[in-house]
Amino acid sequence: MSFFELLSQSLPLLMQGLSLTLELAAVSLAIAMVLGIIASLMGMSKNPVFRAINRAFVAIIRGTPLLVQGFFIYFGITGVLGVRMSAFTAGVIALSLNAGGYMSEIFRGGIQAVDPGQTEAARSLGLSKSQTTWRIVIPQAIRICIPSVVNQWCITIKDTSIISVLGFAELTKIGQQIIARTFRSFEVWIMVGILYFVVIYLLTVLAHVVERKVSLD
Repeated sequence: MSFFELLSQSLPLLMQGLSLTLELAAVSLAIAMVLGIIASLMGMSKNPVFRAINRAFVAIIRGTPLLVQGFFIYFGITGVLGVRMSAFTAGVIALSLNAGGYMSEIFRGGIQAVDPGQTEAARSLGLSKSQTTWRIVIPQAIRICIPSVVNQWCITIKDTSIISVLGFAELTKIGQQIIARTFRSFEVWIMVGILYFVVIYLLTVLAHVVERKVSLD
């Protein structure tokens, strides 16, 4: 079988895997963005309990591999609680918590980089503390954080490959299945690598366009 014959046979399956990869990444990143913002605000709160929770959360995420986190959620929690959980659900939880922990620090840095005069001006106009935070500070912080956030998006998309060990049929898992059937690991991994590269490259280009547009506004 020639390379192009292998490509024509494998590409439909790989595209299905890529679709599931993007679905997993999109859901996880949406949750991680919200989780990261909330965790960053907790970390800067005057409440010592909130700060302690944030420090513990970030320390655990940074101090343990994503693979271990995935195993703990998929096998550990389900075993203790006696509940059933799909590989997709476990993957979303693991990726959301992992990316959320890192985004917490990204957003914290972005929030702290916002000019304090913006907050003072908003409060002088009669906005409450929560209104100032969500309408003034957070939007500006997100603008500042765009490059770092996009970098975390790219990392999370690539980290979906780790979820393949839970049996979820994303792009990497599909590649492994094709290799098991064809024994053409060199060519198949080239295809898988190209698909990942194209997605990450397009995301990076889109991020640069958004960043330029935001900087001009």
